Amino acid sequence: MSGKLQKAKNFKKSKPGTYLSIGTTLFGAVSVIKQARTARGEADTLKLVDALVSGAAIVTGVALLVRELRRFDSDDVLAG
Repeated sequence: MSGKLQKAKNFKKSKPGTYLSIGTTLFGAVSVIKQARTARGEADTLKLVDALVSGAAIVTGVALLVRELRRFDSDDVLAG
């Protein structure tokens, strides 16, 4: 069982795993956009602030994942 767990951890730290993480993070942006539109339509400031904070978290998460991808690319250049 620990072999499967190790494979999952290695995939998460791999380039394809990072791309998958970016995709799932961006998929979460769809619900945040819907939340923001609903909040604006209802003139609910608190819900709008919540959507903006969630959006900022998504942007930060994607930025961190892109930085990780750049590290993969720089490692490839050094290796080759």
